[in-house]
Amino acid sequence: MRVFAAWPAPYYWRPGPARNLDPSDPMARTFVSRFRARSYELDALGHLNHAVFLNYFEHARFDALEKAGLPPSEFGRDGWVVYVVRVEMEYRREVRLGEKLEVRTEVEEIRNASMTIRQQAFTEGGPDAPAVEARVVAVWIGRDGRPARIPDHVRGGLGFEPRPRPGAGA
Repeated sequence: MRVFAAWPAPYYWRPGPARNLDPSDPMARTFVSRFRARSYELDALGHLNHAVFLNYFEHARFDALEKAGLPPSEFGRDGWVVYVVRVEMEYRREVRLGEKLEVRTEVEEIRNASMTIRQQAFTEGGPDAPAVEARVVAVWIGRDGRPARIPDHVRGGLGFEPRPRPGAGA
């Protein structure tokens, strides 16, 4: 069974001079999660292992969904899951033991069944530039195991208008 038979052609994200996600910007729906680098997350060089950011960012995405009105219990009840199908990360500087991180999460685009999420990790008291930046593409999966329309209440909670249904009004 091929789940993503009609997946669009791949694109390549190049982090550049894009704006930082700003939780105080009223036009953006930016969600904030906080973490602290712990000793068992360090690599042999004494800085936060690169793979740990995948865990932090996943946790922050679920925080964002919950703050947007979709608690984890609703997934099980309604049979929904969200599959991450693409992750691109740029590591810009190291994070050391005990440093506090603020992870900012914002959904940049929502399509019928997929969303593109931008995430940035900033160190407390550090430079204005993020230590790590990611773009994540996730697909909403329904009870039948196939891509499904992202529900309107989720779209609204993430800062997007409900998507018109096919054949509904002009």
